[in-house]
Amino acid sequence: MTIVSLCFDSRKAEKGSLFFAVKGSASDGHLYIEDVIKKGAVAIVCEEMPKTLNDKITYIQVKNSNEALGFCASEFYGNPSRELQLVGITGTNGKTTTVTLLHRLFRELGHHTGLLSTIQNKIDETVIPSTHTTPDAVQLNALLRQMVDAGCEYCFMEVSSHAVDQHRISGLSFAGAIFSNITHDHLDYHKTFDAYIKAKKAFFDGLSAQAFALTNADDKNGLVMTQNTSAKIKTYSLRTMADFKTKVIENSLTGLHLIIDNKEVWCRLVGSFNAYNFTAIYGTAVLLGQDPQMVLQILSSLESAEGRFEIIESPNHITGIVDYAHTPDALDNVLSTIENVRNGNETLITVVGCGGDRDAGKRPVMAQIACKKSNKVILTSDNPRSEDPYEILKQMEAGLDPSERRKALIIENREEAIRTACMLAQAGDIILVAGKGHEKYQEIKGVKHPFDDKEVLRKFLN
Repeated sequence: MTIVSLCFDSRKAEKGSLFFAVKGSASDGHLYIEDVIKKGAVAIVCEEMPKTLNDKITYIQVKNSNEALGFCASEFYGNPSRELQLVGITGTNGKTTTVTLLHRLFRELGHHTGLLSTIQNKIDETVIPSTHTTPDAVQLNALLRQMVDAGCEYCFMEVSSHAVDQHRISGLSFAGAIFSNITHDHLDYHKTFDAYIKAKKAFFDGLSAQAFALTNADDKNGLVMTQNTSAKIKTYSLRTMADFKTKVIENSLTGLHLIIDNKEVWCRLVGSFNAYNFTAIYGTAVLLGQDPQMVLQILSSLESAEGRFEIIESPNHITGIVDYAHTPDALDNVLSTIENVRNGNETLITVVGCGGDRDAGKRPVMAQIACKKSNKVILTSDNPRSEDPYEILKQMEAGLDPSERRKALIIENREEAIRTACMLAQAGDIILVAGKGHEKYQEIKGVKHPFDDKEVLRKFLN
């Protein structure tokens, strides 16, 4: 019996397929076993045996079909993760910036390098569009195989809590793992903060003794992540003793002046949250055997990932900032950064919304943070998805006290909200458009409409 393909989506089954019956949130793959057999599947991996067995089909019963899929996908593609240095980063914020800059850094250092991120997947400089923070196990191993075949020595990837929980990374061999931070997010999926922490921690629990685990010592859960790991534990910090220690000398809208491991460096990233990202990137490169001085020299010239604190200057001296901040902590970090670099006389106008079909608990908190740290706030739609956008806005507004409500406008149409912010701004003022960052669409009722915060903001600022 020859297996020609692996699938867990019955629609993709073909002659010679090995089908994995996965119990998903939307449907149960066990219901489609007969369908895939009719399409030519020759073997079935399932958690529950069908009542009627076909004597021409091989059935394999497992405890967890998702986990089996991860290990089988690795084997099917020849275990590509063992043929390069694979480094994963997990955490609520900072994943995209960290992996993007690691990819750019290692390319500048002269290495063939792969990237798996929220924004895009890349093999060296060839872009492969991205649909999830972490692809499914089959896509993931197929991409890693392409990277190996293209000569990649390294791959840097975002590892979401969903990917760990759903065993998408099962069977992969990691050279290292990074923990950035953990704050309120994804409770629509994980239900409790404890379950969210455990999902992140499981990534570190699975590392081998040959790998490194680089964790943020300033996050109260930083050392929790590495409690049960076999990997070599390393730490980074801005505030406490650590293997990689950074001190912020100056923080401005043009960049950061830092001292890292007693070496002075200037970089184009903005904000203390980016000082953490910078330190994690530096620490990872050193742990992978790169020359520290060369790493700092290249890092000082790199700009942030798309949609992460991107600055747009208008002809009439209004500063526009676009950022992906879509969690309370990320929004707080961005607003605190702006607070630290402004002179105090300018007005800060924040345009922000919350996504539909996601953790509703953060909606009133996001509105509250925006109002506490801005002079004016416009609450608007993000990606409402299947939800009523006005209901989302109502839940956001519920977090505001009377004084905060006086600061806030509600404009459901996102383009109109950005236009209004630009009309309200005077020379020297700052406009923050938060929540969507690099995204080029707005998802409404299952349809992705073209929408780019940067382009809309640039249009109205000019």
